[in-house]
Amino acid sequence: MSAPMPGPEVFDVVIFGASGFTGKYVIREALKFLPPNASPLRTLALAGRSRERVAAALSWAASPGPVPHVPILVADASDQASLAVVTARARVLLSCAGPFRLHGRQVAAACAEAGTHCLDISGEPEFMERVEADLHEVAAKNGSLIVSACGFASTVADLGFLFHSRQWTPPSVPVSVVAYVNLESSDRKIVGNFATFESAVLGVANTSQLQALRRSRPRPAKPSIPGPPPPKGSLMIEHDKALGLWAMKLPSADTVVVKRTLAKVTEHPEGLPCADETSDFEKHRKEFWSSIKPAHFGVKIGSRSILGLVWCLSTAIFVGILAGFSFGRSLLLKFPEFFSLGFFRKTGPTEAEVSSASFKTWFVGRGYIDSANALECGSKPDKEIVTRVSGPEIGYITTSIVLVQCALVLLSQRANLPQGGVYTPGVVFGPTDLQKRLEENGLSFDLISTRTIP
Repeated sequence: MSAPMPGPEVFDVVIFGASGFTGKYVIREALKFLPPNASPLRTLALAGRSRERVAAALSWAASPGPVPHVPILVADASDQASLAVVTARARVLLSCAGPFRLHGRQVAAACAEAGTHCLDISGEPEFMERVEADLHEVAAKNGSLIVSACGFASTVADLGFLFHSRQWTPPSVPVSVVAYVNLESSDRKIVGNFATFESAVLGVANTSQLQALRRSRPRPAKPSIPGPPPPKGSLMIEHDKALGLWAMKLPSADTVVVKRTLAKVTEHPEGLPCADETSDFEKHRKEFWSSIKPAHFGVKIGSRSILGLVWCLSTAIFVGILAGFSFGRSLLLKFPEFFSLGFFRKTGPTEAEVSSASFKTWFVGRGYIDSANALECGSKPDKEIVTRVSGPEIGYITTSIVLVQCALVLLSQRANLPQGGVYTPGVVFGPTDLQKRLEENGLSFDLISTRTIP
């Protein structure tokens, strides 16, 4: 009797959307961890609509070295059959094809059905919340972890908040934490890719859909935060003398993701039970989450010069006015460079522009030296802690580092992660060594200052 034919090879990681602008940087980062390097990534495959374009992206990513043998799978987000084939051959799928409101749900759904883990780099709140609403139950049933925002947006904010929160040792407690995001470049202007701009335009255009989705779902758990909430502030642009930054409020997925993490921790103060965790990790998980203190959270974009905020404010005005109707959207998407004052362009940044860029995100927390002080009538915060996360260019370098390290944690520590479902990066990776891994690969998490507020 002849032996049965072996089934198709199952790969540790499949990068979907590998020929895209971000996808090729993710390939380059993933290649660093293939054998003979000692890492849990033993096998890798690439997937996209065009075999030729994916092969070209692989060649670019491997340059100046020889092109390694990495299998290429042909798949399209609009073709469910091709997605089923790809997800059946992946332990972890890295979803890089945006805008995710157009292409991401089909990929996440195929992963949830197949029991494949899916990590994406979306920064689109409606997509993330809709995937949670639609796919959490099937993902939990099949043991699939679906985690959005596994890039600069919004893992840096999520882990950055958790790092900041742990600096508030009892009896001190935070009331508010504001993240100031500062993008820098050593000698060239900062440039973003068109897909990011398109995602923002479509997000603004479909704000009503996000609001309707939220109204249709149960309200998330509300954390208990001591003291009165911080004032909302009325100035559009403000100056923070301590940081040396001009700043303005930035509506972003970071705020949404951090709040979702805090809501989940409010429901599960000791964190989510894991798939098959060791007793040591169970103890560590409970201690980790017990050290996290909720706070009101917001994000601001910062610049050393007030002129540096002109592009942000101008783009926001253009998008806010034009994204609400069809002709306005077509103008925005046809001329992104004009409407963003050169910040976004269809060709994306050059490699030199990417390599010269970097970021710093300051987390400025205000609270009480003693939590009992928050209960006193008319009390004001009397303590400030500033932490910072910094690293290389956000859209392609940091995002690729974060995404690949999340995948390596999933591959090596699956037993110590939640059993399955749709969660934020902080909920899944908070108690793991992800922060340490990021620090070993180019990011920094630092305590900057602690002071008493007079």
